[in-house]
Amino acid sequence: METRIGQAVMLLHGGDREEARHRFAALWEELGDDGSPLHRCTLAHFMADAQDDPEEELAWDLKALRAADAGGDATVKWGDSVLSLRGFYPSLHLSLAGAYVKLGEFGLARGCLAKARKASHALGDDAYGDGVRAAIGRMELRLGEAGRRPDSDQLP
Repeated sequence: METRIGQAVMLLHGGDREEARHRFAALWEELGDDGSPLHRCTLAHFMADAQDDPEEELAWDLKALRAADAGGDATVKWGDSVLSLRGFYPSLHLSLAGAYVKLGEFGLARGCLAKARKASHALGDDAYGDGVRAAIGRMELRLGEAGRRPDSDQLP
């Protein structure tokens, strides 16, 4: 499953959004409601990124969050790595904030952004964690939140 998800992600990042959507949808159907929370979370998260319609993007972002919630604190094996679904929460909440911004729901976006910042303690000190923290900072600036958080003096 990981390989097929990775192939669809490569299509998405390569610009073939339509084919990526088709593959993600087929994988989603194959997994069903009882599929691995990690696989469902990952698929829904990337499916959201493949959407052209902000309402559809939001719907898939919410599915990704529900799948992560279903997995709880469990760790899961993905290829050679062991991952915690808790480590996905900053990115999941950030994606929700972005979807709400696209829909003009700035209050909801700020709420999700606050959840992303709060969950960011689960991120590692690695390239992924640094990238998500930087994206949270950019969204805070975009929404005018930098002055509202205690560590705002760390922003450039």
